Amino acid sequence: MPQEFERAQAAQTAADLTEETAAAQSAPAVQETDDILDSVLDDIASVLETNAETYVNSFVQKGGE
Repeated sequence: MPQEFERAQAAQTAADLTEETAAAQSAPAVQETDDILDSVLDDIASVLETNAETYVNSFVQKGGE
């Protein structure tokens, strides 16, 4: 019976370490994704700053459109 308890504890410890390792490895990927999204949003903001009037006018209906 004590051996089974020790095995269960060892298995739980191994599972905990695996989860911690996976979380630590995914953090850089999340940061990279955030950086890419920030870059895209900055590009969109830049386009809207320079061409906002043209962008808005492209949605204005003319005549029978």
